[in-house]
Parts: sequence; structure tokens; C-alpha cells
Amino acid sequence: MKNLFQRVGFALVSLIATAATAAPFLAVGDGAELFVTGTVGIRSDDNIFLAKSATSDTIFDLVPGAELTFGKDAQLKGSLTVADAFANYSSNSKLNTNLFAGDFRSNYDDGKLKLGFDAGYHELNQNTVDNRGLTRRNQTVVDGNGETEISEITSVGGAVTYTHTQYKRAGFGNSDDYLVPLNFYYKWTPKLDLSGGYQYRDYTTTVGQNSKDNYVNIGARGEFSPLLTGTFRIGYLDRSITGRSSFNMLGLDGSLTYALTPKSTLTLTAANAPDTSPTGLQEKNFSLGGSVSVALDDQWSVNGGLNYRAINYGDHTDDYTEGTLGAAYVINAYLKAVAGYTYRTNSSPLVGSQFTNNVFSLALNARY
Repeated sequence: MKNLFQRVGFALVSLIATAATAAPFLAVGDGAELFVTGTVGIRSDDNIFLAKSATSDTIFDLVPGAELTFGKDAQLKGSLTVADAFANYSSNSKLNTNLFAGDFRSNYDDGKLKLGFDAGYHELNQNTVDNRGLTRRNQTVVDGNGETEISEITSVGGAVTYTHTQYKRAGFGNSDDYLVPLNFYYKWTPKLDLSGGYQYRDYTTTVGQNSKDNYVNIGARGEFSPLLTGTFRIGYLDRSITGRSSFNMLGLDGSLTYALTPKSTLTLTAANAPDTSPTGLQEKNFSLGGSVSVALDDQWSVNGGLNYRAINYGDHTDDYTEGTLGAAYVINAYLKAVAGYTYRTNSSPLVGSQFTNNVFSLALNARY
């Protein structure tokens, strides 16, 4: 099975590399283009279940896909992408998966009115600190958003996002998550907006308690200085829980990017918000992160990042840390080779919740 998997992957990359010299894309119509995409990769993972007692394996990845873009140089533009991800485990073949993902994205911008609509469906089996043990789940996301000018210095924006998650594993709760942010923007400078907003969230789950959030915030977005850009919001957040008393906390979310040099950037992120785990536990999450990206030349680039998350479950707090290192080499306009290393660790007073994880990966990405 593995040899067949490798032969198919080699054939796919060879086909793409050969075709890339013949035609860069297929023109479907005026302003529409069809691209073929593909990834062939290998991962060495020393803790595939994110458990205290680690199980290691080597995974071969094959991800054929396609991307249709439309609206080139038009006010209305968008894309449709589909991919089918095959993961083949060398020692634990019962974990082999075939996962589909599809995303539609569109936006309209005439300078005064901005509209967007996104929809996606993803079959997932990846580990996270909240989804350990390769938890199979399907996720559907639909998002509509818009912003319009009120005057030369003011605008208003809003969105409605719906996320449905369906788990394929006992003990994990299906959920419906509605998020509705509304924001008012005031142009403080030509490149910087101040904001005031309100965000409502309604979360229902089949495991644990349902919750409703009300988040009143102030913030800013745009260019804070010639080298510093980004957005942040800070405010008062209140969560009411079915059958339990409500609580409040400081709400925070932000992302700032600083240009260290013309070819390198530093990005800092921070967040403080409640959530509900897939097993129904109430959480208070505080996170800090930083990443650096450097373009060494037209072909080589490197990146690194470090993220910390404190997960307060009420009776105990876990400390989760994730670090990444990566490098990419652009072979030509159609092929890119990437290498990466990820380190994860979770510290917890609950012995069974502790883990460490190291993942090394190599991949070849193609698009033509």
C-alpha cells in the first residue's frame, strides 16, 4: 500500500512539473482561471495521539486539488478551492484517512462598500490541544460580512458567522456556533481607524452547557506607524451559561505586524476569551504569540514562531506551548519545496493531560 501511495505521489508531481512547462493555467472565461494544485509530503511524528505515553509513526501525505478563481481586475472576485488529503501511516495503517475540503470565497469592493461571503466544508482528523487522539470531525462554516461608509471619516461594518462541527467520536459534542460582530469606525488619520464595537456569540452543544457571550469593545486598525500595522480590540466580555451563573472577564484580541527590514517581519498576537471544549468543559483562554518571517532572496525564505496558551478549566489550568521552524524554496513559478519542525508541550496538574510532541516534515507543493 505504501509503495503504491509513493508511486502515485511521484507520478502526480512529475505530471505537474511536466505540464508546468507547457501551460501556466487554463482560462475558463473572461477573468476566470482554473489551477491544478498538489502536495506530496512526509512527516515524522513522535506522538501521533498527543498522549503522555507516546506512539510514533511516519506519515506520507498526498493532497491533489484544484482552484478556480474569477473576477480578475473586477470589483467582484473570488475563488473555489477543493482538495482531497490522503494520509498513509507506516506502522498504524488503521489510521489512514481520506479527507475532503472545499472552500468558496468572494468579495465585492467599490471603494465605499465592501461585501464578503465565504463558505467551507472540512473533514478533519488533525490533533490540537483540544482534539487529541486524532479526533475525526466534519466542520461547516458560512460567513457573510460587509462594511459601508457613512461619511468621509466614518464607516460601519458587521458580519454573521455560523460554524457547525460534527464529531465522529463518542464523548465529543456536536456544536453550533453563531458569531455576530458589529463595529463603528472613525478615521483618526488617513491610515488609522479607531473602532467601537459589540459582538454577540451563541454556542450550543450536545455535551456540556450552552452559552451566550456579550462583548463590548474599543480598538483600532490600520497603520500605527510607517513600520507597524495591524488591529486590536479590548473590552468587557460577559458569558451566561445554561443552568449556571454567568461570569465576566477582560476581552482581548489583536494582531500587530512590524517590518524589521524590507524583507523581514515580526508579528505579535494576543487574545483573551472564553470557549467550550469539544468534551463540554468551560474554558478561559489567554494566549500570546510571536512569529518572524524572513525572505532571504527571491527563492529562499525562513520562518519561526512561538505561541503560549493558558487554558483555565475552573478547577485547574493547563499551559500549552507550541514552537515552529520552517523554510521554503521556490523551485520555479509552479513548484515550492517546504520543510518544517513543530514542537508542542502541554503542562497540566492532571497527569493524563501532559504530553510533548515533535514533528518533522518535508513537502513539495505544486500549482499551475
